[in-house]
Amino acid sequence: MSTLSRTLRRAALVVFSAAVLSACGSLLGPTEAPPQIYVLKPQFGPVADAPATTWQIAVPAPNVPDVFDTKRIALQRGQTMDYYANAAWTDQTGELVQDLLVEALEKSGKVKAVGPTSGGVRADLLVVTEVRDFAAHYSSENGAPDVVVDLVAKLITANHHDVVATFDARREAQAGANSIPAVVQAFNQATGEAIRDIVGWTLNNATPKATDALPPTTAAPVHRRRHRRN
Repeated sequence: MSTLSRTLRRAALVVFSAAVLSACGSLLGPTEAPPQIYVLKPQFGPVADAPATTWQIAVPAPNVPDVFDTKRIALQRGQTMDYYANAAWTDQTGELVQDLLVEALEKSGKVKAVGPTSGGVRADLLVVTEVRDFAAHYSSENGAPDVVVDLVAKLITANHHDVVATFDARREAQAGANSIPAVVQAFNQATGEAIRDIVGWTLNNATPKATDALPPTTAAPVHRRRHRRN
């Protein structure tokens, strides 16, 4: 093989190797900067203006529409839904709402025991929620948005699954500026107020009458056992 042929062959190999490495990089390496992670953490504490309850309460994962069933922070302009670029919550919207509701009920100081349905609480009552709205709403292109948090709650008996009461907790908070940190602050305000509303409503409706006068902690467990087939 001549010197010229060997040189051309080596050059072709270099070009081919570079192309392969470039393709692998596009598949394995990040193509965009990772999103900024924001914390949704309203502050909760003892509830003074609601009665205590001896019932044990479980909180299932909320029902969440597909558009909100994500870690991304949703926004709405007119009839169009979208998400903020390079920004995300620490968890899915449903998990955030569930965890915050459990935390707020615990910190109320008025509940004997509370936890998620996966936490093994032998529940008398269930607080079932649905996320109706969880977005920053823009009325103008560059103005500060209005954050809307709309959570519908149902208090349900664990033994018979009877609906005791239904409540729509809708709260709004105006962002101080058209910026993601300001929007996150407004989300914390609106979410905290909606969750506190649900906690107060739950305590006022978690009465002995709600569970057909069963003694506390005697209701059937949230998780039913599977029967083996013969």
